[in-house]
Order: sequence, then C-alpha cells, then structure tokens
Amino acid sequence: MTHTAMWYGVSLSLLSVATVASAENLPVELPPTTVVGSSVIDQNKTDSFASLTTVVGQEQIRDLNALDLSSALRRTPGVTVSRFNPVGSFGGAEGGAVYIRGMGASRPGSEIKTYIDGVPFYMGVWGHPLLDLLPINAMQSISVYKGPQPQKFGNTFAAIDLTPRLADSGDNQHGELQLTGGSFRTATDQASLIGRSGDWDYLLAQGAARSAGDRPDGDGRLNNGLARIGYRLNDNWHAGVLLLHANNQASDPGQEGLPDTRAGQFNTRGTLASLSLEHEYDWGNGSLKLYHNEGRGSALEQQGLDGDTISDFTLQGLRWEETLRPWHNAEVALGLDVDESQGNVKFKRVSPAPYADFDAPTLRVTSPHLALSQAFELNDNWTLTPSAGVRTYQHNVFESASAPHAGVLLSTDNVEFRANASRGINYPGLEASVMSSLIPALGESWRDLKPEKLDHQELGVKFNPIDSATLDLAVFKDKLQDRYLFAFPPTVSRPSYINLGDYQIKGAEASWQQRWTDQWSSFVGFTWLDPSLKTLPYAPKQSLSLGTTYETGHWRLSADAQYQKDMYVLAEERSAGASNVSRVDSFTLVNARVGYAVPALGKVGEVFVAVENLFDRDYAYRTGYPMPGTSAQLGVKMGF
Repeated sequence: MTHTAMWYGVSLSLLSVATVASAENLPVELPPTTVVGSSVIDQNKTDSFASLTTVVGQEQIRDLNALDLSSALRRTPGVTVSRFNPVGSFGGAEGGAVYIRGMGASRPGSEIKTYIDGVPFYMGVWGHPLLDLLPINAMQSISVYKGPQPQKFGNTFAAIDLTPRLADSGDNQHGELQLTGGSFRTATDQASLIGRSGDWDYLLAQGAARSAGDRPDGDGRLNNGLARIGYRLNDNWHAGVLLLHANNQASDPGQEGLPDTRAGQFNTRGTLASLSLEHEYDWGNGSLKLYHNEGRGSALEQQGLDGDTISDFTLQGLRWEETLRPWHNAEVALGLDVDESQGNVKFKRVSPAPYADFDAPTLRVTSPHLALSQAFELNDNWTLTPSAGVRTYQHNVFESASAPHAGVLLSTDNVEFRANASRGINYPGLEASVMSSLIPALGESWRDLKPEKLDHQELGVKFNPIDSATLDLAVFKDKLQDRYLFAFPPTVSRPSYINLGDYQIKGAEASWQQRWTDQWSSFVGFTWLDPSLKTLPYAPKQSLSLGTTYETGHWRLSADAQYQKDMYVLAEERSAGASNVSRVDSFTLVNARVGYAVPALGKVGEVFVAVENLFDRDYAYRTGYPMPGTSAQLGVKMGF
C-alpha cells in the first residue's frame, strides 16, 4: 500500500465514524452563539518571571486557513516567514522558515529551535527547523517564545512549541474531518479523533496536502500522522505516550525564467516518540519526559556537481521540570534537560566528484535550571513580583556556560508593567563538524569554539482599558556575542573556526486586540526592528498586521492583512566576510475566509472558501521567486 493510500484510508475511516455519529444524533439547529475570539493571535501572556509568550490557538489557525507553521504564524507580530511553494518547504531556509525578531537566519545552524509538546524536533545535523516535520493539524496551540527564557528552554535564543489538543474532562469523543481543493491542483485533508473514556484519553490525527504549485517544479506534498495515548494513574498522576511521523516532498521552481537555477527536490522524513509522567498537587506540578526522534533530509539533484546530500539525524534525551509553591505567593521553577544529538551525512556528488560519508561525533549538553519568583501585595490593588534564576550548561565538547535571568512585574486588575533581562546560550551543533569535513583545512578547530551568547533586555506594558480591549507594548534590545564563523587568512592566521560575529538588534512591538461585540473582533499588530547588521536577512524595519473576524447567524467572515517593508533575504552565512546583497520589495497582502455553518455536518460542520492574495499583489520572499497571485481553496468541515 502506498503512503497516499494509507493516509486516505485513515481519513475515510474517521469520516465513517463521524457520519454514523451524526446520523444517530443529527442536530436540527445551530448551537447557541459563542463569543468570537481574537483574530491573528489568541493572546500575549506573561509568566511570573516577566517573560513574554505569544500564543496562536485553534481558532486563529482555522481563520487564517493555515496549512503549515509558516502560514499559521505569518501575521504574528515579531515573526517573519519565508517560502516559495504553496505546499511544502524547500529546505530549512528561504524555501520555508520562520524568524523571530531577527533571529533564525544563520545557516548552517539557527538561533531558533522548535518543539512538539516541549520535546525538541528539528534538523539535528544542520541545526535548524524543518517546518514540514511540524504539522499544525490537531494542535491546541502554537507558542512563540520571543527571546531567551532560561526558565523554560535552553540552548536557544528563541523557541516555538506546538502543543497537541487535549481531551475534554469526562467521558467524551469528538471527531473531525476537513477536505479542501482549489488553485494549482491543491488538495488537503485533515482528520482527527479525540476523546476520553474512564482513565484513558487519546488523540489520533492525520493530515495530507498536495499541490502542483503555481510554477513548473513548484510542487509539494505533506503527509503526517500523530497519536497520543494517556492514562490517569490516580487523581494526581498521569502517564502518556506521544508518537508523530511525517513524510514530505518539495521541489524548487528556480528563479522565474531561469530553469537552470532549479535546485532539485528536498524530501524530509521524521519520527518523534516521547514518554511522559506528570503530576499535579496543590503544592506544585511537574513532568518527566523521555524522548527519541530521528529523521532524514534529502537534497536531491542539486545544481552543478553537488548531486545528492542525504542527512540523517537522531535527537534523544530527557526533560524534567517542576513548579513548586512552597509558601504563599511564591513559585519555584526547577528542572533538568539532557539532550544528545547524532548524525550522518552522505554526499553523493556527480562523477567524477568524490563520494563522501561522514559520521558526526555525538554531542551532549546537560542543563539544570532553577528560578524563584515572589509576589508581594503592596495594597488592595497593586502586586509586585520580582524574580531571578539561572540555567547552567555542561557540554561534552565545549566549555561550560551559565544563563542568568531576572525580572519584575508590577500589576493591578487592568495594567501590567514588566521588565526582564536574560541571557541565551546557543552551542554549535553537528553542523560545525560536518563543515570541517567538507573543508579539511579547518581541521578540528571547531572543538575550540565558545557557545554563542545573547543578552536580552525588554520592557513592556499590558493595558486593559475596558474588558473587551487589550493593548500590549514592548521595547527590547538583543546583543549577540561570540557568533561562530569559519575564516581564512588574512582574517585569521590559518583557516579555522572563530567566535567573531557580534551584532545588536533593537526593536519594538505593539498590538491591540478588540472585541467590539460578541460577534466581531479585530487585531492590529506592529513591529519595528533595527539591527546593527544592516544586511541581516528577514528582519524588515517595519511590519504591520491586521485581522478581523465577524460572525452572524450561519456566516463567519475572517480577513487578515499585512504590510511588510523591503528586506534583505537568503541566509546569514557562517563564513567570515560573507554579506547579503539580495533584497525583496515591500508588499501589502490581504487574505479572506468565508464560512457557512451546516448543522447537518455536525456541530463543527461548515463549508468555506479561502482566498489568498485577494488583490493579486506582486511579492516574494526571495529574489526571482514570485509568490502566487490570487488563489482560492474551497473546503468542507464535518464532525461530531
């Protein structure tokens, strides 16, 4: 049986379950009107350590008609995306990537790491996210951690964490199926079954997408499946297992009018498995997760003599974290991360170029962390919450490091002031040893590298002038030090790796969420970035995002828009002296989705049409790679 047949078989099985359930209990009218949630993002939230997280939920994913991670985050303030295919990400850079406040453009290696339910999942050999391995169907939320947060994540400067859906309390079962088709022979299906029975809870989900692309060789396909099974041991303890598998393919259409610039195909495959044990008491809660994931990225039929490059990776380790409440208004967060990465790269160059097979050395980093926050009630209205903590790092190759952080919150019912200072640590990954194998003159100099450091400072305020409105303002400054590069004479006396690249990023963000009525909400977000490295890719000086959602009767209208100023693109190479000269122009985009509820298809049943690039604007995320003009998808969603 082919992969496609298997995926569609699962879809039809879930559809048959939904159809039978709907026939047994067919609703005759719409359920009571619920309050329309926020557009674009669900919320900005601040933890007790004064760190900011932006959350995108199921409702925003639906209203954006997002098929993958970059389309789900494309309007999030502080986030920039890149891509050039309607379906599928070609590689982990401009063909499909996410950048946070100017971070994430380094290649090889990235300053951003991605997680599924708190477990790392990314290209372990080259050290950057592969978006096609991170399906968003059946996800409860996508959390964007803007800047270092040592109390939560280590060995990264920013993070994106996808949380699978959770079953409702009490015995229940819920199934959904969504099918779409439209421009460029694009077709998708997403199916899920989630529920709880006694002490057991479960989630089964499957997704598939396929498109011929708007240009020759712009095709792509995505296939993924997820399963989570949990068991309640008693009133306080819960155990679970999470499995995820993805198998994808994307092609490079090349620069418009220049077919010789096509770079072949990029195929990805990955499997994640984790075991978890969680507890919750009045005095605290915590979890222990053991994980193992592995995958492959295959760059096939590359230009020139490059031929094929096949990279296999394995990531494994554990995550232990506890949140304790030892006394009134106190929170103690502690934990331990152990992460191990292994990899192999096969270079199958075109004859007469040599064949190479390189096994990267095993890298292991151990990072315990501890933090304390204490809330002081100043009076009946105001609360002051200072906090401090540290994460330490021990590495099996590189020197040890530490990442302190401190913050303070001053809050009342409708105003929250915050200040935060933190350090991020980012160790060189397997990519450093792989590049040394490609450039023998570099020798073993990669072993002498220091970890990269990011010193982050942020001030912010959250204001609720009325119950239905929220204003968030933030200003921040990031200072990156000891960025690792490889250099050649005369920059250095001999070819070697060196910690040479330093730069700063100043910026500001503002967002306004407004619920005008129970049926109408809107969102406005603005980001300003000012990097000292003026050619930093995917760091537009200004970007503005807008969104609105309106619901009346059976109808639901969602629209989103974005203005993004011209910016440098491609990757920030790790070669000393490398510079970016490629730019794309400013652009303004508008997308819309209109849905009509159909109760006969279940309580989530609807038919909808989604239109991208509503006004047919010219834009690109890479020079010579124009994005599609106006395109549309027609879809149906059903469930019980």
